[in-house]
Amino acid sequence: MNKVLDCDMNQIVKPILSSAATIAVSEPKPVNARERADNLFERAAWIYSFCREKVFRDDTGRIIRAFWPAGEPPASSKVLELGCGPGFYARTLASRFRQISVLGVDSSKQLVRYAREKAMEKALHNCAFEWGDVLNLPQPDNSFSQLVTSRLFTILPERERAVAEIFRVLNSGGKCFVAEPRFAFSASIPLLTMRAVARVNGYSREYREPIKATVLPYPHFCALFATQPWSRMKTWRVGRYQYALCEKG
Repeated sequence: MNKVLDCDMNQIVKPILSSAATIAVSEPKPVNARERADNLFERAAWIYSFCREKVFRDDTGRIIRAFWPAGEPPASSKVLELGCGPGFYARTLASRFRQISVLGVDSSKQLVRYAREKAMEKALHNCAFEWGDVLNLPQPDNSFSQLVTSRLFTILPERERAVAEIFRVLNSGGKCFVAEPRFAFSASIPLLTMRAVARVNGYSREYREPIKATVLPYPHFCALFATQPWSRMKTWRVGRYQYALCEKG
């Protein structure tokens, strides 16, 4: 049975967050300023890794049922985890199904390094990780049969462009599974915690990531994925998360 970990993050990070109260909220930066800003995930990667592996909901069961209803993927399956962070889903799927090929892409070099180390520890030779821009992937069109992404759109400034990239790299008949938080406060706690820890450690630069997570209202969430000509699209909500399952024709 797929175990859902919807812990109360207030209890986990409350001692750290007490130092975050002095962080001032700033207006969104122009794109060129954002590109020069520091990457928060490089400064406090371990916090996000902990949250992803121990606190956030584990949707592995939902992903497997969505991608492979019969329970067993074909050996030709090529899976991309977009905005993979520590590579939780990439490593989990690669470990469970050794016949498939899995790639994780993230913009944080620290998180990519962590994901690679964890994959090496488990001898996951069917799993690789790359540093990259999720808005401008180097992979050619029609590269993947499945794509999974979780909590990506809470911090992404150009959401429609990301959905277009997802559509582009999926092959015909390919599916994407998207999981996004529904509530801004709980979704923002990891970002606030990372900022507080970075500040305690002497890093007080401006960061490209927002101070607070942006959570899309359900109608906007549905409309975002409708911007591409999927052959099938399903959206739904379960507790603190909302989901999209899209298939390319």
